[in-house]
Amino acid sequence: MQTGEQLWRRFQERYVDFPTLGLAIDLSRVDFPNEFFSNMEPRMQRAFQAMTELEKGAIANPDEKRRVGHYWLRNSALAPDTAIRTAIDETVAAVKAFAAEVHGGKTAGAKGPFKNVLVIGIGGSALGPQFVAHALGQPATDRLKPFFFDNTDPDGIDRTLAQIGDELVRTLVVVISKSGGTPETRNGMLEAQAAWKRAGLDFARHAVAITGTGSAMDKVAQQERWLRRFPMWDWVGGRTSETSAVGLLPAALQGFDIDALLAGARACDEVTRRPATAQNPAAQLALAWHFLTDGRGSKDMVVLPYKDRLELFSKYLQQLIMESLGKEFDLDGKVVNQGLTVYGNKGSTDQHAYVQQLREGVPNFFALFIEVLRDRAGASLEVQQGVASGDYLSGFLLGTRQALYEKGRQSITLTVREVSPFRVGLLIALFERAVGFYASLVNINAYHQPGVEAGKKAAADVIALQGQIVGHLRSTKGRSLSAPEIATALGSADAAETVFKICEHLAAIPDRGVARKAGKTAFESTFSAS
Repeated sequence: MQTGEQLWRRFQERYVDFPTLGLAIDLSRVDFPNEFFSNMEPRMQRAFQAMTELEKGAIANPDEKRRVGHYWLRNSALAPDTAIRTAIDETVAAVKAFAAEVHGGKTAGAKGPFKNVLVIGIGGSALGPQFVAHALGQPATDRLKPFFFDNTDPDGIDRTLAQIGDELVRTLVVVISKSGGTPETRNGMLEAQAAWKRAGLDFARHAVAITGTGSAMDKVAQQERWLRRFPMWDWVGGRTSETSAVGLLPAALQGFDIDALLAGARACDEVTRRPATAQNPAAQLALAWHFLTDGRGSKDMVVLPYKDRLELFSKYLQQLIMESLGKEFDLDGKVVNQGLTVYGNKGSTDQHAYVQQLREGVPNFFALFIEVLRDRAGASLEVQQGVASGDYLSGFLLGTRQALYEKGRQSITLTVREVSPFRVGLLIALFERAVGFYASLVNINAYHQPGVEAGKKAAADVIALQGQIVGHLRSTKGRSLSAPEIATALGSADAAETVFKICEHLAAIPDRGVARKAGKTAFESTFSAS
């Protein structure tokens, strides 16, 4: 263990401040060997070159033959052609104009100006807007109060509708789906349409679509004459879509300064575009991840933001990082099973939950601390002489960081001045770029998600099998059949387990038309049409 004087010298060497961003990165609690950065520099330079080519419009997602353009969203001048530049600029202008219409009451609900916005999406189409809403929201001054359908859980949908209560009449709905066929989003839209119909309201007069031009949802929105349609482009992935209409429209409707959010992302892009590793915070992050996980995800990253407003940041990063980096094959087709597991929650609350294990348990992680210097907008109450609540929060961060390092647990610390639209945009852009760099270092495609698509296909197969089960039970009404009997009758004898689970689910819901008769064991239970 190093002395305080040695750590101070090391801190000065590995703490880099970026004054124009209001950001600092501290790698002093990462035990790099002396030669690490020089050994990695050729690979880092290749990563810089790959990023330059990506930003110029090269095919950066070879599996889907797509360009990757989320960096163009905050600086349209970088886009490779005039049509894309125009589309970006026109969309931002349209988002601002529509938000102004809503705030001014020109576009209103059936009984007056909108008070709420219900965002229906899944994955990045929900996590990004949720993170920003939580980070920047001011309940006393927000122009619209945000709600979310971010799952296909009926009880969750019912709870959200109960929170909105009788204010459906003054609730705007934003439905987000690139294809229009994403099941969770489609289901949420259908649930919302049914709720508005029960309330005697015309859903189309409350609805906005963010979707691909010509998609199934785009056609529905056009035919039903929804209030507005905003574009999603195939060169923007869901997990990197927060600076597109996906994130900007909900933020603008809530009343946030989206110009400042875009400016923060753009300013971070400018700094992280520099091919000088020592002065590039995203490159430093990517290299630290590589060292701490042996370049193969051997340790988890525990994200600990010491700020309530950043509570959802770990959840947002979980998707951005794990969906981008969790890949079976590298770009050469070699099986590599890459990834970086991310979890976490806010400090200091959750250090009571798991810091005991982090300090003394299995050393299978590294920590990412996020420090926010400004603790509140106004004056702080002294909770004891010369000490405020925020001083304790800072003390817990510094104390936990030191306590972990004393036990050989390494950590990265990011410091920002405050949580504001500019800093939130900065943080989003910083991690997007770090993910891109890391993917280059380990030679994977960060911009597709075949595992997610495989899960969607498997779910579709289950739903299809459910339809066959219900049809068979109805056709044999009066008979009670076991799961293996049903599976065999359907020509899917090897699917008995799935048949059992489907029947158990349907039988637990009174209105689904399936009855269950208990057997000596659960597996001897039988099912029939009720």
